[in-house]
Amino acid sequence: MRVSTARDDASPQDGVRPDGPGVAGLTTAEARRRLDHYGPNALPGMPVPGVMMVFLRQFRSPLIYMLLAAALTAVALGDLSDAGFIGLVLLANGIIGTLQEHSANQASAALRRLEEPKAVVIRDDRQQEIPAVELVPGDVVLLEAGARVPADLALAGSADLQCDESLLTGESLPVGKHVVAGAQAGASEAASRLFAGTLVVRGRGRGVVTATGVATELGAIADQLRGKSVTQPPLVIRMEQFSGRIAIAIVGAVALLAVVGAVRGMPAEALFMMAVGLAVSAIPEGLPVAISVTLAIGMRRMARSHVIVRRMPAVEALGSCTVIATDKTGTLTRNELVVTTLALAEGSTLTCDCGRWDAAAQPGDGWLQALLAAAVLPNEARLAVVRGQWEGSGDSVDLALLRMARELGVTGDGLSQAYPLMARVPYEPDRAYAASFHEHEGAIHVFVKGAADALLAMCSRSQDPLAAGALDRAAVLRMKDALAAQGLRVLAFASGTVARRSDGKYDHASLSALTFLGFAGMKDPLRAEVPAAIQQCYQAGIEVCVVTGDDPVTATAIGRQAGMLFAPEQVVTGDQVRRAEAAGVGELDRLVRLARIYARVKPVQKLAIVLALARLGHFVAVTGDGVNDAPALKHAHVGVAMGGKGTELAKESADIVITDDNFASIVRGIKEGRIAYGNIRKVVIMLVSTGAAEVALFLLAIPLGLPMPLLPTQLLWLNLVTNGIQDVALAAERGDGDELARPPRKPAEPIFDRAVMRKVWFAVVVMGGGGFLTFYWLLAQGYTEQHARNLLLLLFVLFENFQVLNCRSERRSLFRAGFWSNPLLLVGIAAAQGLHIAAMYMPGLGGLLQLGPVSLAEWTTLLALASVVVWAAELEKWWARRPSAG
Repeated sequence: MRVSTARDDASPQDGVRPDGPGVAGLTTAEARRRLDHYGPNALPGMPVPGVMMVFLRQFRSPLIYMLLAAALTAVALGDLSDAGFIGLVLLANGIIGTLQEHSANQASAALRRLEEPKAVVIRDDRQQEIPAVELVPGDVVLLEAGARVPADLALAGSADLQCDESLLTGESLPVGKHVVAGAQAGASEAASRLFAGTLVVRGRGRGVVTATGVATELGAIADQLRGKSVTQPPLVIRMEQFSGRIAIAIVGAVALLAVVGAVRGMPAEALFMMAVGLAVSAIPEGLPVAISVTLAIGMRRMARSHVIVRRMPAVEALGSCTVIATDKTGTLTRNELVVTTLALAEGSTLTCDCGRWDAAAQPGDGWLQALLAAAVLPNEARLAVVRGQWEGSGDSVDLALLRMARELGVTGDGLSQAYPLMARVPYEPDRAYAASFHEHEGAIHVFVKGAADALLAMCSRSQDPLAAGALDRAAVLRMKDALAAQGLRVLAFASGTVARRSDGKYDHASLSALTFLGFAGMKDPLRAEVPAAIQQCYQAGIEVCVVTGDDPVTATAIGRQAGMLFAPEQVVTGDQVRRAEAAGVGELDRLVRLARIYARVKPVQKLAIVLALARLGHFVAVTGDGVNDAPALKHAHVGVAMGGKGTELAKESADIVITDDNFASIVRGIKEGRIAYGNIRKVVIMLVSTGAAEVALFLLAIPLGLPMPLLPTQLLWLNLVTNGIQDVALAAERGDGDELARPPRKPAEPIFDRAVMRKVWFAVVVMGGGGFLTFYWLLAQGYTEQHARNLLLLLFVLFENFQVLNCRSERRSLFRAGFWSNPLLLVGIAAAQGLHIAAMYMPGLGGLLQLGPVSLAEWTTLLALASVVVWAAELEKWWARRPSAG
């Protein structure tokens, strides 16, 4: 049995037409035959790799390969302790990575949860309810408000039908649906089509299934989510580059020393042990665990800011992003329609700010009272306040009007008692208005709300209904256009009295000579915190683009209100994107380089925009909450989904979920991501500088004819006591505080950049060069090789303990970093030093490492020498802070 695919056959499948044969429904036998042919109305599950496969993936890195080789070599030499240490490092790294990837590749499975488990169909000429998975092309499906569309349908009949398609298109307003006559089908086909996963918010409908499973529009999106993401997190890219380069450098240095040692006639066993010891010492084997700990700490800090990280590398990826491609509906806006402006025909205007209306708004005023009545009485929605939150059912426009009236002190119950209902004309798309007739003080009053053009045709008067004047239609239309230019959806209101009918039948024929009351302008409002968050993004050097399925006027208005910086030519539409794609990748990249607002964009185009931004050298963060956002969320460098009103698919496709749907939380997450990346750089500087200093010590000593400065066992001991707790403790640093005042790292910039190289060179010159001179001087003064190595090893322990303090900040002075702000680091330094002192006085361990006690004078001299690394680091930081250094 194969999954349904309408695209394999004629469209619609089996020639089914909404106005042709088959509207009466299929027979059970025919439905069973089609189910066998097309398969169930379900989306295929994404293949999920087993736990062992995910575990093995964690070891695909040049750095890991070197650690494995070092561990195997140590085993071969009988050094089980060092092999065990490396093995524990690799195991810990593998377990942490496996746990973090446990929830990956679940996006397609989440799509199934968007479908209703049942569908009401007509089969065998009778209505029946069946599992939605059993739907087949040609089934006749019945829908009503609140139902989720179970498959792609062609309408065969409708009554005031409206669907919320925002999860597919990003359009914030419900879409009216109606049957399209054959001659009009080409121009208005979308109006007669319903799509799987969308929600019926109003009315009723009957449709014929034209596509099921992966053949639906929802299935097309699911198909884009199959397979591996086409982009990698920035940290993964940078660490792969770093691992490859450090591996080449270590192999080259060790090979050079081996050649020099062979030329000097060193015994083969000693030469091999030196090479292994140096390689193990230089390899930063603590780096994988330190990175995992850094990211884990970042995850916990982000969680406190309502940022839930689903995949560990996304912690740093968010901090590295150079552009945020954000959805509009539900991300920048609240995804709810709200009345923000009331305008009277005479020119008076009232505005609302977060539910607070102008003080001049008094429901007792005649014109406002009449307008509120026209908003509430011909209204079939239900609204209540539950636990301090607005909750209701019905059309989003009706809900917005009821909320506006409540904010102004008018309730539907109160008006209904004063104005008993006599008759109602429900809203129909072709009429574009709704009306209700009420008895009040012996007269029949009518109240109408709807499109301005429809209501103006009914009106002959305007202004205050108690003192009506002539209607200035041109002025009214100018007012409507002014409101629309602000990105508002405009609704008109009218009222009047009609002659009493003995039969009680009031309809469209009764709607004439009405009084025009005014307009309500409504919109999906901007979240209050967004403008400040946008400004923080700009200050942090991050560009912001809006990518939405909504219309250009609304998208532009929201962008302006959010404080985005863009020119009119930087607003592009989906049609422009389509034409650019057809012209080639170069033309699309040129368009994307310019644009900042993308409107009427389809899901596949949103993904194309994200990939174009990546080609232009950006690290892209994509935000969104709908099904239409899922492909871009999956394939971006970091996908950020809204957790409150976001769809399950969006959350499963994303790397990060914002639990409070607050755009400002993304900015806080960016700060934590930059702190995490900074801490990783600190660990890299510490591990590479100390390892390189040890290699430099040998590169200076061996070619000049000196004995080995440190024995292989001493090198391994040094590596064990100085690169254990300290490097992990650096992961807990809280940053310098100016993370959002600096631009993001350039996408092409490696983790081992010029700044890191400069710090490493300073440390290598002081530690490697200083260690060599100390060893040379000790031998020249008549010290035995064993005691000279004993003192040199202690000097390097001190060197590296001072160096870890230097690494707490790349630019800030050690003396301004807050000595007690990272107690774990202080504990690590004390533990490392304590272990080495203990080894100096323990007969067994001291004998193995050839260590011994050191006099007070020697301690004082070594401490003074080791402190030079601090002053060298302070000099380098001062140099880096110069204005000319950037």
